[in-house]
Amino acid sequence: MPTEFAADKSHHGFRCEPSAHPETIRADALVVFVTEGTISGAAAGVDRATGGLLSRLATAGEITGKRYECVPILAPTGVAAGQIVVIGLGPEGTGPDGSTDLGTLYRAAATATRHLSTRPRETVVLVAEPSWSARQTEQAVAGGAMGMVGQDLRRSDKKRTRFGATILAGATPEALATGLLIADGVNLARRLVNSPPDDLYPETFAEAAAAIAGRTGMEIEIWDEHRLDRERCRAILAVGRGSSRAPRLVKLTYRGPGVPAGPPHVALVGKGVTFDSGGLSLKTPDGMLTMKCDMAGAAAMLAAAATIAALRLPVNLVAVCGLAENMTGPAAYKLGDVITARSGTTIEIHNTDAEGRVVLADVLDVVREMAPQRIVDAATLTGACMVALGHDVAGLFTNDQAWCDQIAAAARAVGEPVWQLPMYPEFDEQIRGDVADIKNVGDGRWGGAITAAKFLERFVGGIPWTHVDIAGPAFAEKPRPWIDGGGTGVLVRTLVELARDGFR
Repeated sequence: MPTEFAADKSHHGFRCEPSAHPETIRADALVVFVTEGTISGAAAGVDRATGGLLSRLATAGEITGKRYECVPILAPTGVAAGQIVVIGLGPEGTGPDGSTDLGTLYRAAATATRHLSTRPRETVVLVAEPSWSARQTEQAVAGGAMGMVGQDLRRSDKKRTRFGATILAGATPEALATGLLIADGVNLARRLVNSPPDDLYPETFAEAAAAIAGRTGMEIEIWDEHRLDRERCRAILAVGRGSSRAPRLVKLTYRGPGVPAGPPHVALVGKGVTFDSGGLSLKTPDGMLTMKCDMAGAAAMLAAAATIAALRLPVNLVAVCGLAENMTGPAAYKLGDVITARSGTTIEIHNTDAEGRVVLADVLDVVREMAPQRIVDAATLTGACMVALGHDVAGLFTNDQAWCDQIAAAARAVGEPVWQLPMYPEFDEQIRGDVADIKNVGDGRWGGAITAAKFLERFVGGIPWTHVDIAGPAFAEKPRPWIDGGGTGVLVRTLVELARDGFR
């Protein structure tokens, strides 16, 4: 397992070339981008080379430029490529500066490569607009490298085939390199989530993290079940008791070049339940089918830390992942059990399927002792967040509005939808226990995402903290134009964007 994660190969064969005349590049396909209602920029050059073909198709309504519209034109005259693929960007001016926003460019480029990767291609050219900023080009590169990668890790006949060569016409070497590293991070998180749970469990996740740390220069510390016991991490151990595979805690440390030693600027905390049966509060078969994705928070934090380290960003961070399987073995923790978490807080178990917050109780206490300036955690924590926000939007919960605003701004900058939900003190009453200090679910089903966040808040020790519930966007149950079903790599691009701004 670890060798699969030692280095990503999705960017092999990528290169950039000047874009003065992309229509002259010999390729299987030439990809151009158009905004709604216009044929301009690089697309206008291709239009002229083909004798106005794109304009005629636009007049006929065959090309509209609507967001993620994909129009292949086979065997066009006037260009050296075997086909032109026109990708819509939607209305012009959706970005904060009046240009196309980063999320749209990421998904549009991914739509193009996903469409073309259904069969072998020797060379594909994606044309970057001269007007694009470096960040826009980076996101287009990242999307292009992501879109040709599917979830078919164990299929003998792959649905996706990576191109022999991918040329980014008009991209600078710097934007290409950065975009590919971002794609590596997203694809790493996707591979982790898509891995079968019999392959990826706490021990093998930790081994994969060690391989990734080795290639990115991060320090790593792995706590096995004996160290967890010595560290009083009884909450993680309780959740993992029903499995034959023991829990792990992984701690990764990165200090950027030229950054003085000191407390971490940020702690990235990830829920890593590598399979969630629900425990004795057993899920239905349908509800259990995709529960290999319950470690998507840990996957996102590992991948984000690896990307930040690969980019050599000038920040100090620690990433800590709590890893366990929630199973129904003879030693499984039970409803009515009282667990003493590492912090000394006692937790009464009312539902063994509310296990993620129990795992994170110990992880957050480990992080609290490290005195980071800020904490952000990511977890596929509650179905209630999906009831509130749907499949595509992550929920934000915080004890510090300025920190939450920074995360929200980074997410929106790269096109990952988030929405903040309230943390009113009245919700604390719902998790107050009768037998123990707190219980692991609220009173009834209402407001379940908020009571889960209020539970986590008990363990951060007043450090500025934001919780991101990614239960909806972490896993796509059906494909989209830009991505196959399965793991999405959500939050990786947000955290990289946040780190590039220096966690200010």
